[in-house]
Amino acid sequence: MIRMGTVHGVGLGPGAQDLLSVRADRLVRGARHLAYFRKAGRPGQARRIVEGMLREDVVEYAMEYPVTTEIPFADPRYNASLSRFYASATEHLVGLARAGEDVVVLCEGDPFFYGSFMHIYTRLAGSVPVGVVPGITGMSGAWTACGAPMTWGDDVLTILTATLPEEELTRRIRDTDALVVMKIGRNLAKLRRAVLAAGRESEAWLVEHAAMAEQRVTPLGEAEGVTPYFSILLIHGQGRRP
Repeated sequence: MIRMGTVHGVGLGPGAQDLLSVRADRLVRGARHLAYFRKAGRPGQARRIVEGMLREDVVEYAMEYPVTTEIPFADPRYNASLSRFYASATEHLVGLARAGEDVVVLCEGDPFFYGSFMHIYTRLAGSVPVGVVPGITGMSGAWTACGAPMTWGDDVLTILTATLPEEELTRRIRDTDALVVMKIGRNLAKLRRAVLAAGRESEAWLVEHAAMAEQRVTPLGEAEGVTPYFSILLIHGQGRRP
C-alpha cells in the first residue's frame, strides 16, 4: 500500500530567505515537488525568494493565474475562472500526494493571511494530509521597515484591502487607531483620497517591497503613480504607554 504524501503550505515571510522559520527552510530545501503561484510570464515572487535553496532534482509546478486585473472582481467570470484554476491545481496536488509524494507549496507571507493557498487548502480538506507552516506576514515586515512600533497599549489595529469602496475605506480609516492597508496595486489614487478625507494623510506611510532588496518607505503624500503589488500602507498607533 502506498503511503499518502502530504501537501505543505509553507509561509516564506515578507521576502528574505533569512527570515524563514527553521521548519520552512528545512521543507523548502528538502522538497522533491515544489509548487508556487505566479502571474503568466513572470517568475513568481515566492519562487524568487527561494532561489538557490532548492535541490537539483526538484520538480517544479508553476500555478499561473488565469486572470489578475483583466476582469473586475464583481464580474461573475472572475470567480468562475479562478474557481476552475484552483480546482485544477488542487487536482494536480492531490494526484501527487496519493502517489506518495510530499509537495511543498510556496506561500508569500503567511499561508492563512490573504494568501492564494487558502483556496487550495479548503479544497484539499479531507482528501489528503495537509500541513501549514506559518510565516512572518508582509505587514510585519512593512512596519519593521518603518522603524517605529505599530501599536501601543489599547490601540485598535484595523487591516483593510484597498479594493474596498472609497466610502468604506474612509470610514474605517477615520475610526481606527493603527491601520494596515494591503492589496493597493491600482487603487492608490482611491486610497489616497480616502486617507485625506479621513484627515490622516500626515500619519500615513507607504512601504514597498518590505524586507526585499527593492524596499522603499515613503510618506503617502510624496508617493507618485501606481505603486507595485508588494506595497502596504501604514498608520502607526499612538496609544497608551508608560
